[in-house]
Amino acid sequence: MVFMNKKKSNQHNGIVYSTDPGFSFEDGVRQLNKTLPASQQKLRIRLDTKKRAGKIVTLVEGFSGRQEDLEKLGKQLKTFCGTGGSVKEDEIIIQGDQRDKILQWLSKNGYGSVKRI
Repeated sequence: MVFMNKKKSNQHNGIVYSTDPGFSFEDGVRQLNKTLPASQQKLRIRLDTKKRAGKIVTLVEGFSGRQEDLEKLGKQLKTFCGTGGSVKEDEIIIQGDQRDKILQWLSKNGYGSVKRI
C-alpha cells in the first residue's frame, strides 16, 4: 500500500497527464517582475463580512505588481488608519469600515483609478 503526501497530491491542481511535449507544471500564481506606477493601478475598495464572524473589514483589491510592494502598501494603509489588518490572496484587509480614509489616502498619494464599491 502506497501513501501519498497530502501536499504532493494537490501540487498540480488536478492535472494528471498531458500529451503536450512542451507542457510544464507551473504554479497558477505568477510573480510580476514590475509593479505598475500608482497612477496606473486600478484599485477597488469594498466592505466585507463573509467568513469573519460578522466583523466588518475593508478590502482593497486589484493591485498589480510584486507581493513585496503590496505588503508595503498594506502596511502604509494600516498605519494611516490606525487599525490592524493583513495582506492575503492579492488583497489588503483592513479592520473596520475604513473606506473613506483609504480612499482619501490613495487619492492623496497618486493612485489614479480608485473605485469605492
